[in-house]
Amino acid sequence: MAETNPSKTHNLRADGARLWATILETAAFGGTPAGGINRLTLSAEDGRVRDWFRDACEAAGLTVTVDALGTQYAVRPGRDMSRPPISFGSHLDTQPTGGKFDGVLGVLAGLEVMRSLNDAGLETEAPLMVVNWTNEEGSRFAPAMMASAAYAGDFTTDEILSKRDAAGITVAEALDAIGYRGAEDVGARAIGAFVELHIEQGPILEAEGKTIGVVEGGQGIMWFDGLITGFESHAGTTPMPRRRDALLALSEFALAAERIALAHAPSAVATIGEAQILAPSRNVVPGRVAFTVDVRDPRSPALDAMETSLREAATEIAERRRLEIALTRIWRKEPVPFDPAIVAAVDAAAESLGHARRRIISGAGHDACNLAAKVPTAMIFVPCKDGVSHNESESATPGDCAAGADVLLQTVLRLANAPRMEPPAR
Repeated sequence: MAETNPSKTHNLRADGARLWATILETAAFGGTPAGGINRLTLSAEDGRVRDWFRDACEAAGLTVTVDALGTQYAVRPGRDMSRPPISFGSHLDTQPTGGKFDGVLGVLAGLEVMRSLNDAGLETEAPLMVVNWTNEEGSRFAPAMMASAAYAGDFTTDEILSKRDAAGITVAEALDAIGYRGAEDVGARAIGAFVELHIEQGPILEAEGKTIGVVEGGQGIMWFDGLITGFESHAGTTPMPRRRDALLALSEFALAAERIALAHAPSAVATIGEAQILAPSRNVVPGRVAFTVDVRDPRSPALDAMETSLREAATEIAERRRLEIALTRIWRKEPVPFDPAIVAAVDAAAESLGHARRRIISGAGHDACNLAAKVPTAMIFVPCKDGVSHNESESATPGDCAAGADVLLQTVLRLANAPRMEPPAR
């Protein structure tokens, strides 16, 4: 018979060596010669790691189900099955040149939490659930974090199923190809709270010598599509003052974006991540250039101000260079505050374990940021070497991964064994 023993749960730790072994084992699914992972969502490699995860969860006594967007839910029973499960996890898909930890750590540490509880013979009051969300990265299908966004109600299931990759394959077709279009309705499964363990993907924890980041929220994000229309002309015969060079206009705009972000230091960032000369030719002055802009800050007023400044810069450059700059905002996500009670539980767990910690804001988007609109949510960060992520050289230490898993385990126990809170009378 499983038990709930406060002193035993307080002393419980995850098996860090077993967690590290599973990280290395699953890195073989889509592993690259440079030591990273190329495991695009809903690819054959993703299908294989999903199979591995399902088998490992079932071997740990968990019940695994799949929803209509392929998200996997693995449930460990609690004493009170009427309570919604305390949930945790992340994603197993990667960038084309991804690393072994982004997303993967959160899912495999969730599995390790279940295994460690089994080893200790402990039962929680509320059930527990580890989740593998479909397509967090967005590198094959847009938008990123699409399954958690659909769970939160930002998209319908049909909208997501109809999205196409660069080859014209729909999400529905890709799910069917690997056998992971489940029968469960998206969003139908209740979640009592959600905690996501992740590498920081930034340099702050490592630079400050902190082991744990207690994440208070995610910063706001704006995405823009841009198109500069100048005039194509002969590279040899068009004098410099008469040119309407779209690429030079983009160069100026990129520097303006940098200045605007620096004006809102230290938290603001702006990135032109894509740029393409349309109809390029070696001996033609570029007439049209398409580009994207990514702007982020944890403060809504700063996002407003940066958008205004970007548009003013575009207008000034366009007028002076005698061309057109169209800047279209295609997405804005407001800064996301995480649930104070869940954040406090993470902080208390890290303190009880004696880990050096700090409060932090997530610079990257995560599934937890989508879920926060519907579910009490928080995140746990651990350092990654030099802050590098979305790169095959992405690295974290076994000790930091184990520490993160320990904080996750203790947070989950605090939440799952807390007295049940009844909703207030209306």
